[in-house]
Amino acid sequence: MSTLRESMAEHGFESNDDYAFQVRCLLKGTPHRIRTLNIQGDGERRKTAFATALAHALDTPHILYHDFSDEEPPTTEVILPPGTDEYGRKASAVDPLDDIVSQACALSEAESTVLILDQLQAADFREHIRVHRLIRDRRWLVRDAPYYANPRNLLLFLISEAPLYHSLQRESFRVWVGRVSERRVTLNPEELGLGVDAAPLLDALNDLFGAVDASPTRSEVARLLDDFTAHVQTEEHLIHAVFGRCEGIDRERMRDPDLVPMLSRVMEQLRDYLGIEQIVVGRGREDVESGSDGRGSNV
Repeated sequence: MSTLRESMAEHGFESNDDYAFQVRCLLKGTPHRIRTLNIQGDGERRKTAFATALAHALDTPHILYHDFSDEEPPTTEVILPPGTDEYGRKASAVDPLDDIVSQACALSEAESTVLILDQLQAADFREHIRVHRLIRDRRWLVRDAPYYANPRNLLLFLISEAPLYHSLQRESFRVWVGRVSERRVTLNPEELGLGVDAAPLLDALNDLFGAVDASPTRSEVARLLDDFTAHVQTEEHLIHAVFGRCEGIDRERMRDPDLVPMLSRVMEQLRDYLGIEQIVVGRGREDVESGSDGRGSNV
């Protein structure tokens, strides 16, 4: 049986961090209110990926999403015919937020449902108050028509780039999603399906990642090693490969002169691992301009 972390990775969010404890706290929340997760962090849209992957990892039949910053929200699934009030005035169209929340309430009556409200900082403050009332009262009003949510089935995920309304925050369980994993994994050959002869290369990579404060995941490193064995021949190539494959890498830091010995050590260990007598150094830019891959063939 896959862990929560593995399941989330299958649905697009990979991290060395394990969020199982936080999710247990959320799911064991107050039963008479809507269980709410406030996803915070410096991960920008990585937080959205976290919310979506978690909803899928929980095997949720219904996942609904609303982005308050979307200037052109998608058309509602159910388009109601125009109506009139008692004075003959035409009623305005249903607001996208009202449409998505009323759907979530209705679906939660029978099945598990996750409602993701993203970019809450772009919402009118009155909407924050309405969401708080939904959590507290388990009811959403649309033109005085009530829609009731089942607190056993509905989960609410909130994402905002600014602090939430205080009462709304108090009803939420907070989780932090950073732009990179907080937990650093020490790479070893066995976990990557490699022989013990790869250990010196992985040791050199571990030291390099520590120096640039990076926490790549195992799959990122696996793809990076594929690049190593097929393409990387110079320190310049190495910089491009690490930046290209590993999330959260500071490109300027990779070019710090203090890192030159570490980059050279990785290249030396790569040469030993591949059994290559010499790797040409200093041809990174020329390789790209000339179209040569450094082995005498054209890319």
